[in-house]
Amino acid sequence: MAQTIHSGTGSAESLRTGPKETFDVIAECMVLFIPGIVACDGRKANLLAYLLEKIESDGFHEIFSIPAKDGLTVRSMGSNIHMDSMNVSSDSVGSSRTSNSKQSEVDEVLANLQADPGLRIRMIEYDTNIRDEVQRAYLQKGSCQPRGHSFPQSNISGINRRFIPQWFDEFDWLEYSVSKDAAFCLYCYLFKSNFEQVGSEAFTGAGFKNWKKGRERMKVHVEPVGSVHNKAREAATNLMNQNTHIETAVSKHSEQACVAYRRCLIASIKCIKFLLRQGLSFRENDESATSSNRGNYLELLQFLADNDEKVKEVVLENAPGNLKLVAPKIQKDIVNACAGETLDVIMSGLKDRFFSILLDEARDISMKEQMAMVLRYVDDKGHVIERFVGVQHVTDTTSTSLKDAIDIFFSSNGLSFSKLLGQGYDGASHMRGELNGLKTKILREQPCAYYGHCFAHQLQLALVAVAKKNIDIASFFTTTNSVVNHVRASCKRRDALRAPLQEELVIAFENYCLITGRAILGLTNDVSQALQKKDQEIVNAMALVKSCKEKLHWMRNNGFDALVEEVSSFCDKHHIDVPNMDETFILPGRSRRNAPIKTNRHHYSVELFIYVIDEQLKELDDRFNEVNTKLLICLACLSPNDSFVAFDKQKLLRLAQFYPQDFSDEDLLALEDQLELYIHYVCSSSDFSNLQGIVLPVTTASVKKAFSVMNIIKGPLRNKMGDQWLSDSLLVYVEKDVFDCIENEAIMLRFQSMKPRRGQL
Repeated sequence: MAQTIHSGTGSAESLRTGPKETFDVIAECMVLFIPGIVACDGRKANLLAYLLEKIESDGFHEIFSIPAKDGLTVRSMGSNIHMDSMNVSSDSVGSSRTSNSKQSEVDEVLANLQADPGLRIRMIEYDTNIRDEVQRAYLQKGSCQPRGHSFPQSNISGINRRFIPQWFDEFDWLEYSVSKDAAFCLYCYLFKSNFEQVGSEAFTGAGFKNWKKGRERMKVHVEPVGSVHNKAREAATNLMNQNTHIETAVSKHSEQACVAYRRCLIASIKCIKFLLRQGLSFRENDESATSSNRGNYLELLQFLADNDEKVKEVVLENAPGNLKLVAPKIQKDIVNACAGETLDVIMSGLKDRFFSILLDEARDISMKEQMAMVLRYVDDKGHVIERFVGVQHVTDTTSTSLKDAIDIFFSSNGLSFSKLLGQGYDGASHMRGELNGLKTKILREQPCAYYGHCFAHQLQLALVAVAKKNIDIASFFTTTNSVVNHVRASCKRRDALRAPLQEELVIAFENYCLITGRAILGLTNDVSQALQKKDQEIVNAMALVKSCKEKLHWMRNNGFDALVEEVSSFCDKHHIDVPNMDETFILPGRSRRNAPIKTNRHHYSVELFIYVIDEQLKELDDRFNEVNTKLLICLACLSPNDSFVAFDKQKLLRLAQFYPQDFSDEDLLALEDQLELYIHYVCSSSDFSNLQGIVLPVTTASVKKAFSVMNIIKGPLRNKMGDQWLSDSLLVYVEKDVFDCIENEAIMLRFQSMKPRRGQL
């Protein structure tokens, strides 16, 4: 019976060819050995090489008894094979498999695809050899639909009109460009160049902007049945449906083979999920069958096979030679699928909520600068959620490079700057610079994204500054560091210190040693630990800093005598001479002739104790001057603590003026009366009695923790990890609670749709 086989990525003249005609085509190729095959619609599909491989493994009768498959067109014309109107010449027989360097270039292109439809390059400008991969990547990402974006209004026929986000629900192909304020069609962008029929350029060129007749024009764009849009949509469906691909059409996939492939793939996914959760490496230098250690992935897969007969039947040596699913590229694809599903869950949890970003950068083990990003928001239950969303390799740490990396992430995940209300970094100049810092660049795009310097980092800087200013304190820490390095450099010195003195040292350090440091550092340590909590609120953080300063001030005036008593007790116990506080202070190593006359009490009390505390208070005032800004003072008025005792209507009215995009002039006029009703309602209702405070970002500790994890994932033995693999592995490891909720089936389907696979589900 004659069969019609169509292309998966476009339309072409169909010819009815039966098994005899198909045999003629193959025989013609083999006899003449046509020198070359050109990719079909951008695919590197070397039909001749593939058929030769299948003939060698399955035999002629297995190949030619294949039933017809919809989605493939093969026709014979002389000495050429034509697939989808593309000549399949044979000069590229030897180039069917992409080299590692070429594959790296492809991966780089796919990793940096522009999400904003208004900024993309035309599909025809991509190399034909990677065009299918680009199209598939865009289809996997889906339409760019920034639902949370604040769509600007345009004057059309004397009326202000804008894009309606509800159109996204009605037209799944619809995309919106934030940069151009225009609508586009995803399918037409990807596949319109495949057809001779041009059609309208409204949704592919400069974009569609006539919001007055938006819904009507979108319906016209879809109709009629034979329109370019519908043909492009069909091409997209065929591309993602592997049953329509050439490789599938010439392969024999029985039901038993599909079941075996599914079982093998699930076993591989289970092994990879375990390795990702534990942060373990995958490969080993020698993975041959005779190796005693073939790497964690193969060893774990072998362990799984040894304990499950059904798995053993379909993996490793029992799997088909070209379908073992153990290649490094397969492992990375599965890891990428795991990370993609995890990120999708995170993004679905964020939805259209307002959020803040926390950023920091650090060097990895291979001296690459990595930028980590955390999204912070409040869920429906009022819980603070901080989600790590990956690291991005940046060539430099200038504000421009960091801003570009943020733009790429936002556009690829459908995030809008209109929903960004906060940004938190450390105090580096390229971050918080007033002229060209990252903070300023984001504020130019979103004026309501107010910057907050990490409170915990400010406290650390204050302590370091004090330690460097006083020569005695600086000398103390230098000496301590030298002692630690000296002991740590020798195993014998460690044992000598550890064995006979361990118990005594523990007791001494816990109860007496470093009393001067503990008095001051103990207070600031409590504040530091509290400021690093991800659910810390801005009002409580301000109160903690204020309380710390008050305690330091009390210690300055009343704590010296108690400190001297504790130090004297420690010295008496360990037979250390205690200077008489009433005697004249003599600086060791200096001449007494011209030395100023002062007592030991004056030196230790005024020149050391009081001086250090004064400097500490001064640094805290300087570092935490941002807590006195109008914005934070106004925010403090929203605190529900003690039945909203901090409520101040005038300050809340001032707070509303900080967000002009959310409060118009009319809203501000009505807000004064609404606030009166609001405070009366929340004070009288028991539903608000358990509220604890307002949650706003005060620390970037979550980003710092991600860099600590990076040292686990990418260590000295894994220092050649690629950027994408590092980001995927980090995302899954840090967000284990999200990753654990993802089913194997979802990962498997994502893996299958990433590119054409030999195995079919």
